[in-house]
Amino acid sequence: MEKEKKTAEEERECSTAAEVLVKCLENEGVEYVFGIPGEENLDMMCALEKSSIRVIVVRHEQGAAFMADMYGRLTGKAGVCFSTLGPGATNLITGTADANSDGAPLVAITGQVGTERMHLTSHQYLNLVELFAPITKRSKQIVNPDSVSEIMRIAFKYAESEKPGACHVDLPTNVAAMKVTPGPAALPLKKPEPNIENASFSSIDRAAALIFKAKKPVILVGHSAVRSGAGEALTAFADALHIPTVNTMMAKGIIPYNNKYSMWTIGIPQKDYQNKIIDMADLVIAVGYDIVEFAPRKWNGEGKHTIIHIDSRPAHINKLFQPETEVIGDISYSLQQIQYRCEPKEEPVTFLKLKQEMVEEYESYGEDNSFPMKPQRILQDVRKFMGEDDIVISDVGAHKMWIAREYNCYKPNTCIISNGFATMGIAVPGAIAAKLINPDRRVLAISGDGGFLMNSQEYETALRENIPIVTLIFSDASYGLIKWKQTDRFGSSCFVDFTNPDFVKYAESMHAKGYRVEKAEDLLPILEDAFRQKVPCIIDCPVDYSENEKLSVYLKNKFGE
Repeated sequence: MEKEKKTAEEERECSTAAEVLVKCLENEGVEYVFGIPGEENLDMMCALEKSSIRVIVVRHEQGAAFMADMYGRLTGKAGVCFSTLGPGATNLITGTADANSDGAPLVAITGQVGTERMHLTSHQYLNLVELFAPITKRSKQIVNPDSVSEIMRIAFKYAESEKPGACHVDLPTNVAAMKVTPGPAALPLKKPEPNIENASFSSIDRAAALIFKAKKPVILVGHSAVRSGAGEALTAFADALHIPTVNTMMAKGIIPYNNKYSMWTIGIPQKDYQNKIIDMADLVIAVGYDIVEFAPRKWNGEGKHTIIHIDSRPAHINKLFQPETEVIGDISYSLQQIQYRCEPKEEPVTFLKLKQEMVEEYESYGEDNSFPMKPQRILQDVRKFMGEDDIVISDVGAHKMWIAREYNCYKPNTCIISNGFATMGIAVPGAIAAKLINPDRRVLAISGDGGFLMNSQEYETALRENIPIVTLIFSDASYGLIKWKQTDRFGSSCFVDFTNPDFVKYAESMHAKGYRVEKAEDLLPILEDAFRQKVPCIIDCPVDYSENEKLSVYLKNKFGE
């Protein structure tokens, strides 16, 4: 009788699979989960209600995935998004793919029909494990409640290990409600401290020897250096050895833009100053460079460059990216050890002259009061207003090219550009996540009018959650980047124009505050007023995108095709 009584008490204390899953999230240090509840994830919702984790209910699952994506990119810890089955799950796909391509740790959790229905044609059923497999590092379904803790630990391990990316966990509704056997299965697995490995001395010596021989070395630095926190070591390396440094869009601020050897950002479609600098190099030192950010064919099309690859992972296989040597291990350690073995180079006078030309061109637009505003002037005003630690989140479109070229940064992760998957619609939900985890810093989303309306519904989320972001819209009533590319290639454009709502009234309808720039002198005071508000704000800024074609002509004349 006593034994039966004890068994009954144990049964009452048993956790469900959904409850253990939430305990695993807590054990991983999850602060927020982003998503929309549905019938198939009700058990998880009940478990989250009793949890310390803050649930951010969004207005579209794509917004949830982008918020988790941005959380992961800025913190290095996996952002978590969730959805129900079927259409809810498919709405997570774009943001999940973006995180996976951009190297942002993310865990997506989907609801699913019960296992008793999976062999049948069933309402809203899709094989989500197969659907998510190509866009994640790992996609698994929980079919045994006793495996929850293992599957969740594996998901976070893969998501957060280099190169970070997305993982997917599918939880059928009947499994979510099943009891987990008391004991080890009901407890989250331990989360080990990451192991930092250093490069071999032989690879460091080979890299130092190549740098010693080089007359015109150039550093090309990518996002992996940002993820590994190598900014200080890289800046010291460039300063000590007098080596010009070009960064990808996703590595903005890894070396301060006003540093003598910072040659700013490479990546726009046209051949620019940075392409010329790399063309002139006799050695390219690729530091934390990932070919997904900026393809080797765009800077090493003839395969002529001697390359050193310095990263925590071996180089990707690519016929135009074949390093002479690879230095694999902690990036900061590798740079420090190579620096100790090298003598400073002569001042790179030719490169510094090109830098001065860049600065003069940049500064020439500072007092341009024409209206609609030139993109160069808009971004100079934004730079004047935003502090060194403040964060700009760029959407994707013509404005992204101008941000890459004209908005320069002092610190990494202060200008966020999606340039792996390069997804329109990321800026508004991304800014919400950025402000959520950085409440004391200004967060400005910059979007085109095309990308803005793809996820503008999340302004209701921002207002409800008391997250006062500001969005600056480059407004031209067209898909400006596609128009630019069409004009460059064919001399004309088609199928790219549309109409816009009144963005001021649109903001007010969301109980936000709206502004319209009516002359160039308006922008700075509007930015100041918008960031004083306690509610989200939208700024409609007409932009003169005739500058797109002018830039193409200027760069073609200066640097050729």
